[in-house]
Amino acid sequence: MRKPSIDYLFLFAVIALTAIGLIMVFSASPTMALKLGDSYLFLKKQILYILLGFAALYFGLRLDLGSLKKWAVYIFAASVLLLLLVYIPGVGRKISGAARWIDLLIFTFQPSELIKFTTVLLLASLLAKMGEKIKDFLQGLVPLLIVVGIVAALIVAQPDLGTALTILVTAFILLFVAGAKNVHLASLGGIGILGVLAISLASPYRLRRLLAFIDPWKDPQGIGFQVIQSLLAVGSGGIFGVGLGASRQKFFYLPQQFTDFIFAILCEETGLIGAATVVVLFIIFAGRGIRIAFSAADHFNYLLASGLVSWLTLQALMNIMVVLGLIPTTGIPLPFISYGGTATIVNLFAVGIVLNISLQAKKT
Repeated sequence: MRKPSIDYLFLFAVIALTAIGLIMVFSASPTMALKLGDSYLFLKKQILYILLGFAALYFGLRLDLGSLKKWAVYIFAASVLLLLLVYIPGVGRKISGAARWIDLLIFTFQPSELIKFTTVLLLASLLAKMGEKIKDFLQGLVPLLIVVGIVAALIVAQPDLGTALTILVTAFILLFVAGAKNVHLASLGGIGILGVLAISLASPYRLRRLLAFIDPWKDPQGIGFQVIQSLLAVGSGGIFGVGLGASRQKFFYLPQQFTDFIFAILCEETGLIGAATVVVLFIIFAGRGIRIAFSAADHFNYLLASGLVSWLTLQALMNIMVVLGLIPTTGIPLPFISYGGTATIVNLFAVGIVLNISLQAKKT
């Protein structure tokens, strides 16, 4: 019999990715920060976010998972309420035309980052109670789909299709893991693809993103600018990169160079070696996370670990694919690496929960 312990390889991958992220924020942000009077502004903030994030990780590690399951519905309801607050004038704050933040005067809070976690938590709780009932479309799937659909609709309205897609695909994975019928999942997948296409074609700015993905060179100074600059950053890095801090694209060429497109700067400065290192670390994260899920002590822990690891891995995959021009721009950050307060804290809290589940694993 082996006593369960923290998965240190999983934790190492998270710490390594966070350290790489801090280095890249330090390298990619000074140009933009200097416009605000302090070239180290974003670095200082990111250090604070990381410290708060690891405090959240420790809290998640020590949290009673039984209580978390018991309060899942109420925690989810509170996060939905926070999501609704972004639409209230004077409370919600718009940045670049998107209403995704709550203005708390001292700092801003992004409820859509929190609701990724709470949606996984709610689904894991409900699916654990549901058992074989998930195979029934009307009594099992439909109530869950209504809840997830409402959340996705609220986020799409911000507008933030990328986050909505992350939640929908993560929910799809959880339904599969919970044992939903393949025919039901195939139907939902087809409907979902058609729905995303319809939403994209109906929205002018989403249609521009789609056209930029199809042929960015048709309008290199307009809709294709960001995609082209990202590819130039990636391509110019070669095998070993141009050197840490030596990026040219971060000097007002590539937008969002230390948030959504930080991986492009990483590729430019550290080359294929640095990019491959990050990808390998995410593979370790996913592999060890799946191992934790499969060794979970009960069904709720299994579903919760599966959902949290799937969400963060999926988001990393989507971000990297956007940077490489493999899918249209989604506007989602790279977990543990991109600059951001709410995302950093929530992501590390989720890691704490997964590590907590590793402590509750079946003894072997």
